[in-house]
Amino acid sequence: MNTTIMLFTRDLRVHDNPALAAACASGTVVPIFVWDTAILDGPFAVPNRLHFIGEALTDLRASLRARGGDLIVRTGDPATEVGRIAEATGARAVHLADDRSTHARRRLAALRRLPLAVHAHPGTTVVPPGALTPAGGDHYRVFTPYWRAWTAAGRRPIAGTPDKVLLPPGLSPGEIKVPGGPGSPGRAPGGEGAARDRLEAWLSGGAARYDDDRDRLAVPGTSMLSAALRFGCVSPVEVADRAEDHPGFVRQLAWRDFHYQVAAAFPDLATRDYRDREEPWRDDPEALAAWCEGRTGHPIVDAGMRQLLHEGFMHNRARMITASFLTRNLRIDWRHGYRHFNSLLTDGDVANNAGNWQWTAGTGNNTSPNRVMNPLRQAARFDPDGSYVRRWIPEIAALEQPYLHEPWRTPAALRRNLSYPPPIVDPDDLKRPGAFTQ
Repeated sequence: MNTTIMLFTRDLRVHDNPALAAACASGTVVPIFVWDTAILDGPFAVPNRLHFIGEALTDLRASLRARGGDLIVRTGDPATEVGRIAEATGARAVHLADDRSTHARRRLAALRRLPLAVHAHPGTTVVPPGALTPAGGDHYRVFTPYWRAWTAAGRRPIAGTPDKVLLPPGLSPGEIKVPGGPGSPGRAPGGEGAARDRLEAWLSGGAARYDDDRDRLAVPGTSMLSAALRFGCVSPVEVADRAEDHPGFVRQLAWRDFHYQVAAAFPDLATRDYRDREEPWRDDPEALAAWCEGRTGHPIVDAGMRQLLHEGFMHNRARMITASFLTRNLRIDWRHGYRHFNSLLTDGDVANNAGNWQWTAGTGNNTSPNRVMNPLRQAARFDPDGSYVRRWIPEIAALEQPYLHEPWRTPAALRRNLSYPPPIVDPDDLKRPGAFTQ
């Protein structure tokens, strides 16, 4: 009987996993996950993500054991560890999910230098990054024509879930040890079980109100599946299929794929401007620190930043507001914001994090690159009763409207008792990008 290796990367699930289904169809299979030291030694070794992965691996191991198999866990270089497993078991092939990041391409190239047949399967996006291209170009630069092509494209069929996983004898499974320190106290749990529970709850409840609630900051109106999609605890194709009656949400999955195909064609998306910018950025470490720590004196901005610190997650509307404030009002380079988000976000998706930062900063795929979000207007529209601000900024929670979103308007006698900083951007100048009060 043939032995095949299944290398898990960003597809930590047994349902609709084309690579796993193909590996199991070949005979005995060695499911393996490698804590990649090239990642563990770099800036992407973020506690929130490492703990999320650890929980996902525990869940995955339980699912594989329930099917008669196991998850082999190693630490090192993935190609080296796969080579060792192949030598020990006589495996002749390795299956894995296709991925187009720079690191994933290097990993795939290293695997192909082994004396193994390497099979890369779709699974990290709804539509593979290179599957749709415009006439005369290697990728879509504008979302709307991509959306039209994306909706017209056929999707791969859902892969069958293996009933049995036949593991060759004699392999030590290894312990699931999570490297790094503790993460955010309010972080959502990882794992396919938690992701599928969340998907079911959302489809039976919030999905019907998605278009109305998705931008309301204090309402659980989004799926909260970003980290689960990032690490493949749930299949993006399955999510898209099951959410077909909610086109507003499916459109967001298309945005996710859009950024993936941009990043595949422009690998420097996280470090270099996609669209040239002539105006120089400001260098202001104190303002940047105030923004990172949620003490800018602008409540809707600070609430978002504090949610990020506590949960390793930020509501999408808050991500846009805080990013606009940093890049448009403080005029600080978007890369500083991207790196701070990367240090805390559990989803921490490179293509979407960088793509959305550049979109907001006007250096990316935004067809209105001069768009600026006024945080006061955003607060009035998406946190009208102040519930979001009250949750994350308790020092001003007792303020009545209209002072909650504009505490600088509080009567002087009351303002002296507030342990909340004054605004670092003149409120009268919020409509003008670049205005900053020293």
